[in-house]
Amino acid sequence: MELIQNTPDLSAYLAADEVIDHEHPLVRETAARLTEGVEDSYAYAQAAFEFVRDTIPHSQDSGDLRVTWRASDVLEQGTGICYAKAHALAALLRAEDIPTALCYQLLMQDDGDGHVVHGLVAVRFNGAWHRQDPRGNKPGVDARFSLDGERLAFTPDPQSNELDHPVLYAEPHPVVLGVLKAAPDRPYLWKTLPTAL
Repeated sequence: MELIQNTPDLSAYLAADEVIDHEHPLVRETAARLTEGVEDSYAYAQAAFEFVRDTIPHSQDSGDLRVTWRASDVLEQGTGICYAKAHALAALLRAEDIPTALCYQLLMQDDGDGHVVHGLVAVRFNGAWHRQDPRGNKPGVDARFSLDGERLAFTPDPQSNELDHPVLYAEPHPVVLGVLKAAPDRPYLWKTLPTAL
């Protein structure tokens, strides 16, 4: 699948905004901690990925009812769903000048009743984009950082009308952000998750 930037301006994938707030002190402190002992930007990107994947539980897996959407809040509260974790990873990577995009998949809901949009990121190395999914592993999910073939949490099944959206967004998709901001808690969020972009 060819990944398509929603803007040709690569600097947009380094920008800070209200969601990917990589100028926030907590994001900066976390990034500085993760850079200790890493030899290059590849190693840092893997360390940041594993930090978000492994130390910030997916709120559905952990049973946490809080909804986070701003990167600094995800890091502070230590919880988030796929979109929020993608925002946190994007902020940590952009804090170290690694171009990072937000991207999405359309997957069947866990109960098999309809589809839901799933969020992940893509990082740019050696002139190419590489998708990474920091959702968090669990039985049946084994996502890994990889620049040599994708190791995502989920592989869409076209027979179930699942798909990879090819667009790489410099900012969160408005449908996703609107749902996150409107949700007072995760049970409410679960009822309002986007089913399309």
